[in-house]
Order: sequence, then structure tokens, then C-alpha cells
Amino acid sequence: MKTATKEAAVAAPGKPFLMRIGIGLFGIGMLAVLAVFIMFAAGLENLPVWLSAAAGIITPLGLLLGLIALVREARAKKAD
Repeated sequence: MKTATKEAAVAAPGKPFLMRIGIGLFGIGMLAVLAVFIMFAAGLENLPVWLSAAAGIITPLGLLLGLIALVREARAKKAD
């Protein structure tokens, strides 16, 4: 039985592709949010629109993709 457990652990796939994309987008979005806060704290008033859009759109998009991947994974495990 121990060999079957080891083989199953080795053969287990990593994170789903959708989860990896969600984590990446969320990380990029959080960097954009951090940049906006730092620039605003430094006294800059006219922040780039693309940076504000990235902070406001990419972060929740990454979170949404990650949650969708988690739900899909949980449903797949439940169906097994």
C-alpha cells in the first residue's frame, strides 16, 4: 500500500492552468496597487490611467479566476 500512495503522490498534477493564471494576474495587480499607493503617498496627483486601470481590473480578475479554478477543482474531486 505504501508504494501505491507514493506513486499517486508523484503522479498528482500541480496547480491547474487557470489557477496559475489567476495567481499571476492577482500578483501583477497587487504590484500595481502598491505602485499607485506609493506614487500617491509621494505626492503625485496625476497618476497614469493605465496603472490605475491595472490596479482596478487585473487584481479582481485574478482573484475571480483563482476562485473559479478552486470551485472547478472541488467539483471535480466531489464527482470522483
